[in-house]
Amino acid sequence: MRGVTPGFLAVDSGGSGLRVVVGTVGRGATARRESSDPVRTGDRGIDPGHLMEQLVPMVRSMTAEAGADRLGTAVIGAAGLATLGDALRAELPAALAREFGIGRVALVADAVTAYAGALGSRPGAVVAAGTGLIATGTDLTRWRRADGWGHLLGDCGSGAWIGRAGLEAALRANDGRAGGSIGLLARAEELFGPVQGLPGKLYPRPDRPAVLASFAPHVAACADVDPVAAEILRAAARHMAESAAAVCPGAGEPQVALTGGLFKMGDPLVVPLEEELSKRLPHARRVPAAGDPLLGSVRIATDLARGALTLPSDERLFSVVTGKGD
Repeated sequence: MRGVTPGFLAVDSGGSGLRVVVGTVGRGATARRESSDPVRTGDRGIDPGHLMEQLVPMVRSMTAEAGADRLGTAVIGAAGLATLGDALRAELPAALAREFGIGRVALVADAVTAYAGALGSRPGAVVAAGTGLIATGTDLTRWRRADGWGHLLGDCGSGAWIGRAGLEAALRANDGRAGGSIGLLARAEELFGPVQGLPGKLYPRPDRPAVLASFAPHVAACADVDPVAAEILRAAARHMAESAAAVCPGAGEPQVALTGGLFKMGDPLVVPLEEELSKRLPHARRVPAAGDPLLGSVRIATDLARGALTLPSDERLFSVVTGKGD
């Protein structure tokens, strides 16, 4: 219809809550809201009803603010989509069509929105590292992922992994075993109290990965003067580079970017990581990440609305549903 300005909805849903953008292709992202209430997960995985409860009032107030007459496209980026997204895939497109008349809905794993935020639609690999860690890559024909298996089975090189290794070194020093660090022992006791009580404080915690990751900055702070701490970060860098190499296209000139809060540690982690990436991926070009997963959702929504999407689809990681609202 002439004169109608269709808009898009872009969402980043994660462990800290929701970030929501409404915008138009011409003007970009013009209205933003946040919620600190993470979408619930249960027996059916991510709860589409709880997501809609939060989205509906936010989006209704944002659409006019964004200057959109209607919403035609939505991109829902969600942590856990690959393994916990069946209910979202089954119910969310119809719910968005009912409430807002949205006809094109992309359901996207947070690893893919992180990739799109960092590199856009270019071939390459992105390492996303915070409490956990996952590497995602594409040659624009298919997606590849490495790690992201959680703190018990993987996430090697992540904040939780570094923190756990640092606490192990502290306990080794306490016991008088090889590989211990007196400096990390002192920092562990400053943070958690006597280390003899550490298992009882740590093992029952439902937020155990975050507690482990809280010790990672202390490992980085010791790295300049403590060879044990420095070696933990070098080992983390090797793990990250291995994951990046596992997903990065082997041909052409792919780009490699790093994203996530773990890299705020700076040189103690980033310098050895750059060395490892250079060794394992000499054909790839290191570039700074352009933005975060929310930017990735916005980029995907803009391309989808323009009919210019080039990122590959994937049954679990990135699917687009087109319905009556289009």
